[in-house]
Amino acid sequence: MAIDSQKVEQLVGKLFGEISAGYSGALVLIGDALGYYKELAKGPLTSSELAEKTKTTERYAREWLSAQAAADYLQYDPAQKKFSISPEQDMIFNNEDSPAYLMGGFYAVSAAYSAVPKLIDAFKTGKGVPWGEQHEHIFCATAKFFRPTYLSQLLQSWIPALEGGIEEKLRKGAKVADVGCGFGTSTVILAKEFPNSHFYGFDAHSPSIEKARDAARQAGLKNVTFEVATAKNYPANDYDLVAMFDCLHDMGDPVGAAAHARKVLNKDGSVIIVEPFAHDHLEQNLNPIGRIYYSASTMFCTPSSLSQEVALGLGAQAGEARMRDVVTKGGFTRFRRAAESPFNIVYEARV
Repeated sequence: MAIDSQKVEQLVGKLFGEISAGYSGALVLIGDALGYYKELAKGPLTSSELAEKTKTTERYAREWLSAQAAADYLQYDPAQKKFSISPEQDMIFNNEDSPAYLMGGFYAVSAAYSAVPKLIDAFKTGKGVPWGEQHEHIFCATAKFFRPTYLSQLLQSWIPALEGGIEEKLRKGAKVADVGCGFGTSTVILAKEFPNSHFYGFDAHSPSIEKARDAARQAGLKNVTFEVATAKNYPANDYDLVAMFDCLHDMGDPVGAAAHARKVLNKDGSVIIVEPFAHDHLEQNLNPIGRIYYSASTMFCTPSSLSQEVALGLGAQAGEARMRDVVTKGGFTRFRRAAESPFNIVYEARV
């Protein structure tokens, strides 16, 4: 077969850029840990000034700054020999409330590379990798990555899109189960907005539940309870709303999880299921968003599911048809797409 040299050059150029980005991502984690981005947000600095303010070593700071400027993650003024962070860069690296905040993505990539040896073995044996056995970065990465979306979409779009007067019930006082709550980010956001309602956060990963409890204490919330439980054994409590944010596809038995949600839901309640945006067919998902989600699914979501009972292995790009099949097999008669964004699809299920 003849080799098209132009295609080789194009691919090499593409991959060289991606290798470069991989190195830059590692430096992002260092900068975040050392407070470099936050210090630069206060004003332009030389490498010596940054090192002094952060109590680090100038020679390391200088090389780090140079690499970040070469990546266009920072600005450099050759006349002043100072580095700075633009307002747009600040939104991405520093502002945790910004919809553009992407620090969680870098921590997720770190966890992915750490998981490679386990995944190589899993590929050979077909066994799963439990969520709790992944690198610790994936837990904070999940909270950091999803929080900006929850802040910008949950109250503004997703809850209002639900039928049956759910938002009004939450205002007056309702019972809500947040299943697979992780660090409790979504639970805390909801509890702050709806103080008359009580929110129960459940997750099978006990260290995450401890983080969630800390978050609730720091927020001074009294209408939140966090407990360690799976999606099939959290207690029945006649819930008005059961929420599953970015987690149903990670479960070994999502049909069982849907069936349990139906069991614990009151007759007028709803289930809100938020999933990564996906079309039903592979060829429709061959794009930058699908690339990220398929990759994360390979490293985290599918291994988690395959480590549990049933081991259905939905994956993060299951699509609406598969999700409908799972939920209706769980006993729900009504299922619809309630809302969507470029990155998520919001489904609602009712009895």
